[in-house]
Formats: sequence, structure tokens, C-alpha cells
Amino acid sequence: MPILKTENINKFFHEPNEFQVLKDISFEVRRGELLTLMGKSGCGKSTLLYILSTMDRDYTGNLFIDNQLMNNLSIDELAAIRNEKIGFVFQFHYLLGEFSCLKNVMIPALKLGKYSTEEIEARAYEKLRVLGIEDQALKPASKLSGGQQQRVAIARALINDPLIIMGDEPTGNLDSKNTDIVFNIFRELADEYGQTIIAVTHDDDFAKKSDRIVEMIDGMILK
Repeated sequence: MPILKTENINKFFHEPNEFQVLKDISFEVRRGELLTLMGKSGCGKSTLLYILSTMDRDYTGNLFIDNQLMNNLSIDELAAIRNEKIGFVFQFHYLLGEFSCLKNVMIPALKLGKYSTEEIEARAYEKLRVLGIEDQALKPASKLSGGQQQRVAIARALINDPLIIMGDEPTGNLDSKNTDIVFNIFRELADEYGQTIIAVTHDDDFAKKSDRIVEMIDGMILK
């Protein structure tokens, strides 16, 4: 059973002129798969990721997450699904610099409201431990290196035990050493924890080491 599935996704931009950016996108993602979306700038991969993440609702076709159709859900229902089932890692970490690493990791879980503050703190420490930066937990996020900050961002993405982590150029702002560290974290999350990961990347080495590459050109998937 796929964890995510699309059927004939089409997407148009209407300004300044009508332009079809996605054309009949149909594919599946399996549980525990590390999948990369690749293609030249402007091919539609980031647009597709925003549809897969439920943040963009302006498309035709069907999107299923965890065997549930997303198309007819309300904005609030989609927001709840995002917070519970999807973790996000972006090129820029978007941490709150004045907050400690621990507090940054806790934020999505506090928002979800599923656990007590004490439980959330314990879970946040555990995620930071998995990522090898538990010793940085009480430091302000602004005091960490770029690679460490991205690891905190991954811990934050993991805090609600999402079904899927979606990354938009998650190593795009890192040097080669930290890119390798982040990829190895993703690999371990997929292999040892069964985490499903969908990442948009321009990095050929990152993509080649993933389980599967979905390559896009001109709004279509290359078969």
C-alpha cells in the first residue's frame, strides 16, 4: 500500500498568462522509501512538492496520503494533516534564533497538542539524540553552525512522528561535508526507522544514493 499516491495531477498558473506547470503527474511513494525529485529549474518539482504537502490546493487530479483523499478536505483539516503527518525540511532552516534548539524542536508538537509539555520535551531530547546534537539542546539556535542548525530543523520535522518528511533542497545551503551528514541522517531514518522521505534536490550525488529518482522535465515525469 503506497503511503502517498497521485493520479493525473495538473496545475496551471494564470498570471500573467495561462501556463500549465504540471501535466498528468501520476506516481506512488512507498513507506520507508527515500525518493528524490529532480529536474532543471522551472520544471515543476517544487510546485509538485507544495501540492504533495497539501499547501497548494489549486490543482486537478487526486492526491492520497495514507490512503485518504486530500482533494475535498477543508483548509483546517489539511492543516491538521500537515501538522500530524508531514514534516518539513527546507533549504533554509527557519529556526527561531533566540529560542533554544530544544524549544525550536518542540514547537510543532506544542501546536499539535497531543502530548503534555513534559512528554514533548522528552521527545525533543530523543530526536536531538538521534541526530547527534543532544548536547546542543539548550543553546540558542543562532549559536550553532549551519550544519547543526539543519539537524535541529530535521529534529523539528520528526517531533510529531510524521508519516512523510518532505524536503525542499534540504542540503542546498550546506557544504559537501554537511550535505553528506544530512544525507546519511535521511538514509538512517529511512532504513532504521521506516521513515518516508521525499526530497527535491539539484544534487546528483544526493539523488544517486536515494532509493529512487523521479525526474521531471517541462512539468512531466520522465518514465
